[in-house]
Amino acid sequence: MKIVAVVQARMGSTRLPNKVMKPIGGIPMIEVLLARLARAREIDEVMVATSVDACNQPLFDHVVALGFKCYRGSENDVLDRYVQAARLANADVVVRITGDCPLVDPALVDEAIRLFKTSQADYFSNVSPPTFPDGLDIEVFTAQALEKAARETALPFDREHVTPYLRTNSQYRQAGLQHDDDLSGLRWTVDESADYEVMSRVFDHFSPDIHFGWAQVLQLQRSQPEIFHINKNLLRNQGSIMGTGQKLWKRAKQVIPGGNMLLSKRAEMFLPDQWPAYFSKAKGCKVWDLDGKEYIDMSIMGIGTNTLGYGHSEVDEAVHQTVTAGNMSTFNCPEEVYLAERLVELHPWADMVRLARSGGEANAVAIRIARAASGRDKVAICGYHGWHDWYLAANLGDEQNLAGHLLPGLEPKGVPQNLRGSVLPFRYNNFPELEALVKNHEIGVIKMEVSRNMGPEDGFLEKVRKLATDNGIVLIFDECTSGFRQTFGGLHSLYGVEPDMAMFGKALGNGYAVTGTIGRREVMEAAQTTFISSTFWTERIGPAAALKTLEVMEREKSWEVITAVGNSIKQRWAQLATQNGLQLEQWGMPALAGFTITGANSLAYKTFITQEMLAKGYLASNSVYACTEHTPEVVDGYFDALAPIFGVIRECEDGRDIHALLKGPVCHAGFKRLN
Repeated sequence: MKIVAVVQARMGSTRLPNKVMKPIGGIPMIEVLLARLARAREIDEVMVATSVDACNQPLFDHVVALGFKCYRGSENDVLDRYVQAARLANADVVVRITGDCPLVDPALVDEAIRLFKTSQADYFSNVSPPTFPDGLDIEVFTAQALEKAARETALPFDREHVTPYLRTNSQYRQAGLQHDDDLSGLRWTVDESADYEVMSRVFDHFSPDIHFGWAQVLQLQRSQPEIFHINKNLLRNQGSIMGTGQKLWKRAKQVIPGGNMLLSKRAEMFLPDQWPAYFSKAKGCKVWDLDGKEYIDMSIMGIGTNTLGYGHSEVDEAVHQTVTAGNMSTFNCPEEVYLAERLVELHPWADMVRLARSGGEANAVAIRIARAASGRDKVAICGYHGWHDWYLAANLGDEQNLAGHLLPGLEPKGVPQNLRGSVLPFRYNNFPELEALVKNHEIGVIKMEVSRNMGPEDGFLEKVRKLATDNGIVLIFDECTSGFRQTFGGLHSLYGVEPDMAMFGKALGNGYAVTGTIGRREVMEAAQTTFISSTFWTERIGPAAALKTLEVMEREKSWEVITAVGNSIKQRWAQLATQNGLQLEQWGMPALAGFTITGANSLAYKTFITQEMLAKGYLASNSVYACTEHTPEVVDGYFDALAPIFGVIRECEDGRDIHALLKGPVCHAGFKRLN
């Protein structure tokens, strides 16, 4: 078996002309690359493949003078250029290296080739998905697979970029090499002048040695990051298959921890390496990405913020008027009074209101007021694992913080031992568990959602209410998510159980930032005994948007509309599952409906649904947050697109490999719930 490394190179780069012949340490870059690559022990021959364009003559002459073969083929059909080069070299296996990667590491190339041999794959790489620095890309494939791809694809993109057909076609057996840490954001390639400057600095650092390993370069970047700063904002694989949003997401992860401000919106939660990630505009139930592609949102609708649809004309007009009049001043905005009165009017048991902007702030406000009112620090809490982040961030200070409600198995890193243990979790519908907490601890606050993935059983809410009353405990219902979806106000009114405090967010402003914490006067007045204050809780846009949102909701009875939409969707999911013999577990209140196809491949199936629906113009996964813009026609179109995907999943349950159908990694799991 003859293994040939074919280096793709040309002089006519648009962004950095003649780059492959630019000197690095006084030596043309292509010569440095070939010298390093020639040390790979698993390679039988190294050659260059360039184009017939006259500008490449100096490159051809230099490569031949160095003693390497150089094939000249098509300028644009690079796939054919590779086929012809492989034939010229009588290659059985081709190793693809690009000429803009002078840091190619022969040891890493050898590792990739050895793994390719043992994997018995047709195509092997360290770029699917990329986890190594950009500039260490290695692709290994059989000459037979290359020839077959060239015969079967006529797409210009496939032929220009050589390997997309091999990577995305399920008929080819694939395998790959991934690094334990995702280093794909590091840029060690040469596409632009800034890249060339970085590369020159790297080789100057190691001069006169040109055979240092990639691990040494990584150590250099970590110890002297200033050497690499000049090109840090350039994107990986620019101009290839990644859309503008995907490229920006890669860039974001270099300057924003995690990539963005909300875990639930991270691309990895939906479709790693393929999710468009950013929007240019949104209207109704449609979203446009940065490339102008239109999608129908049958997913989480701004994480549940837009029950009236995106860009509702009346709500937006109220905001426009507010912006024109002024959003902030030394005086208070009157809308905060009007909104507080409206929330109390909707919930006669409540007397007072505190406004904020986010759910995390509302939770922190409610907890601090309740602890001050009860005079006790310990909190019994029921809900998502993710909640601890909100409280921990909001309660560090002079008062004892809430680090203790980190749940079993989660390490509260950085939190002193003596500050742990003040929040105690219990499971929904498990009244004895809560009762034991109250008996064994000086609980001052019980905080819980009314319902989310399941409803109360055996008088659970009534028992909790009585337990709180009998023990002088402040009962908080978290309605940030559930509010205004099944009732006009808090979901607790549906069950006839009144808390001491409740928080509302998400749907309250139809996409504008506003949350409200309401409560009984004797509880809420405790806010005066603890410092709870923020400049931007006094801004005007949020309350103005909320007032208009409530007006539209009441007129259109939006909660009835979205509940009906959600119930219809849940029923049709169940029908699809039955038709295809799939085990489906449904969860969530109607307007926040979701499903799981149970089994070992549930996350892979979820990823596959997102992948296939995205290609059909839908933002869709395994949940739908309903809005009034989800008309019967929209829902029908959604199920027309979804139905054949369920059929493919049935095939996978019968033995077809679901992972062979995925074009990238499986999505990440979300929060787990305490049930």
